[in-house]
Amino acid sequence: MKSTSVLIAGAGPTGLMLACELRLAGVDVRVLDRLDERGDESRAGGMHPRSLEVLDQRGMLAPFQAQGRPMQAGHFSGIPLDFSQFATRFPYTLALLQARVERLLEAHLVELGGHVQWSSEITGIEQDDDGIVVRINGSQELRADYLVGCDGGRSTVRKLTGIDFPGTQATLTALLGDVELSEPPAGTIFQQRTGQGDFSVFSFEPGWYRVMVQDYGQILDRQATVTLEDVRTAMIRVAGTDFGMHSPRWVSHFGDAARLADRYRSGRVLLAGDAAHIHFPAGGQGMNTGLQDAVNLGWKLALVVSGHAPETLLDTYESERRPVADRVLRNTRAQALLGRPGPHADALRESVTALIETEAGNATLGTMIAALDLKYPIGDEHPLLGRRVPDLDLKTADGTVRLYELLHRGRPILLDFNGTLSSALEGWTDRVDHIEAINPTDRWSIPAVGDMPASAALLIRPDGHVAWLPDSNTDLPTALTTWFGPPQP
Repeated sequence: MKSTSVLIAGAGPTGLMLACELRLAGVDVRVLDRLDERGDESRAGGMHPRSLEVLDQRGMLAPFQAQGRPMQAGHFSGIPLDFSQFATRFPYTLALLQARVERLLEAHLVELGGHVQWSSEITGIEQDDDGIVVRINGSQELRADYLVGCDGGRSTVRKLTGIDFPGTQATLTALLGDVELSEPPAGTIFQQRTGQGDFSVFSFEPGWYRVMVQDYGQILDRQATVTLEDVRTAMIRVAGTDFGMHSPRWVSHFGDAARLADRYRSGRVLLAGDAAHIHFPAGGQGMNTGLQDAVNLGWKLALVVSGHAPETLLDTYESERRPVADRVLRNTRAQALLGRPGPHADALRESVTALIETEAGNATLGTMIAALDLKYPIGDEHPLLGRRVPDLDLKTADGTVRLYELLHRGRPILLDFNGTLSSALEGWTDRVDHIEAINPTDRWSIPAVGDMPASAALLIRPDGHVAWLPDSNTDLPTALTTWFGPPQP
């Protein structure tokens, strides 16, 4: 039985991004999906600043920007957030349907030598000391070093592995449809509240609209089938009109159930994206969180599979990303509560709106929704340790270059502004790039932190987060060993 280094279940954004990360590192990877082909359904419709930065770090962003539309569309339970004040090259939401995101990611995967194997339903999993055997369609068996479940909220991989998925039940039903309208509104309507719930009507592309209605009068089972007539009836009840909806491309529903896997790893099986966490899609955080799961996990899994790093490195995936998902669950529960109809929620929204309209309030909630404030638990001795590195304009021996361009190869970087650290990389030059540069400024602007003095050096992980700087309590050789394995003789 031929072995593959990593099998990925699910050809959605998370699985595809993870596959791209692994292929970039030269890992043999295969993506499996139970569907016969890719569909056109799109639950998500926007990419946040940190996700755009992640794509930029890999040199993948241009085609996404070409097909998307920049918008100031960040919000907290429908209350606008202003991303434009944040220190990033992408201070906006890129409106881009999930189906387009998936096709662009799959095209990039093909360029890297990967592909999706359709019509491949996982029906069994068996682990041993040397690897994992995955049964496909009841009979075919594939062997791999690791399996990553990126197969959605009803994840087969999670269930077969026996990982619990505790959380809270749905308290509302939201119905959505991608339709044509014979009586469209004059402009975009976003989460307009009424005494029955709230509704939205907006156009992603010319000729058709996405309509959504939050209906607090019923709770549908996740397995229930909805029709255009169901969406029409709910919209009339909440909005007083159906805007003449017809010719549906897609109708669906979702609730505000929130669940988080009690662990992200069981032996050689890991979970990412919706397989690890589901929540109300308030603030548009779902697809973005999954993409960032993939980028956190990809380089770690590649180092372990290649034999450069110990298997314990994979434990940092859960310790770093599970708290992020937990925070998303908590803030989306808060947003669902804030959106409910009635005078008590009205009063609360007035208070929260007043807070968001302040610079500090917008920064606190805005950088959280945009995922620009993440600080992984690497250390507290310096505010930049564990945070995403700013995209500095650097002067090097080869000319001026953006820092994120140096991350296109998916390799860690030791950024050296004093030119004194080359000897410290002895034993790691096969894994870490040493870049000598002129510090462009004496102060850096960091979202959720503010301006801070520039550092003399930075050890930057492939995911763009700072793993070491001179003010760390850990010395450089220890940091290199912790994150990228022991030195080579």
